[in-house]
Amino acid sequence: MVVSGDSNLGTLEVSLFHLQRSTRSLLSHFRFHARTVLLFTAADMKTIFVPISVFACATAPLYSVPHFLSGITWIWSHQFMCNVSNQARGAEEDAVNKPWRPLPSGRITQSQAITLRWISAGLCVWWSAIYGGDLALTSLGLFFTTFLYDELGLAGHPIGKNFCNIGGYTTFEIGATKLMGAAHDMDNISTTAVCISGILIFTTVQVQDFADVEGDKRLGRVTFPIYAPEFSRQFTLIAITMWSLFLSYFWKIGPYFGAMYMVLGIILGLHLYLYRTEAHDRSSYILFNVWLTIAHIMPLHARYGLAWAAS
Repeated sequence: MVVSGDSNLGTLEVSLFHLQRSTRSLLSHFRFHARTVLLFTAADMKTIFVPISVFACATAPLYSVPHFLSGITWIWSHQFMCNVSNQARGAEEDAVNKPWRPLPSGRITQSQAITLRWISAGLCVWWSAIYGGDLALTSLGLFFTTFLYDELGLAGHPIGKNFCNIGGYTTFEIGATKLMGAAHDMDNISTTAVCISGILIFTTVQVQDFADVEGDKRLGRVTFPIYAPEFSRQFTLIAITMWSLFLSYFWKIGPYFGAMYMVLGIILGLHLYLYRTEAHDRSSYILFNVWLTIAHIMPLHARYGLAWAAS
């Protein structure tokens, strides 16, 4: 009887050991894949997730915490779909510009990334369909734009790339705004804000390309900064300055805040024009996203007549 008890105890200890080992292995795999997922989206959190979230909260306007959580989850999942699609075809560029991303760092293969792209696209459309056919069409529109950008080569064309960026940003904004508002319909203010945002993106989004010139050249892409190195900076300086003036006037944010926004736009434009190293261009892109995020907040004043802008 004693021998039998010792034997059972030993078997239990072995079972617990294997259970602990399996649990540690499972947790290790989970951490690895969770980090891989986050690395796909990390670089664009400041360029897509934050500006789009701010835009939707200001434009919808935000109705409730559950609507907010639905909105930001929708934004992130669709950003993930776009990031996987883009990076599945851009490993060579990322090896130069962002070697820490999943493909150049060896965390995932290209074939796995392509499969993941199709799976994520299907899940995004399915999830959007739960909220209604109009949101499912928005997801399909975003996927179609991404497909044109990555698979049909519009990423390498200076005008085609900007048109794809219009499609991408506006579909993000439409979907997020529909989810964060009280209803899934867009009124005149939100529709106007999306239209202005689309034109704004079309004329200024080349700011993201200045820091990636070497990687784009290596892939044979012809972005605006590569096609017209000097003119692209001159054009961007003028465009950002004019947009700063127009947005302040159109959304009627008042002279004080309008003047501050103008100063920010001029500083951003001059920084892009005068300082042209890769490090400076990356700093300019961060400042651009601050400028863009403020632009996305302005529709709040059209809804509420915010007191801080009344003077």
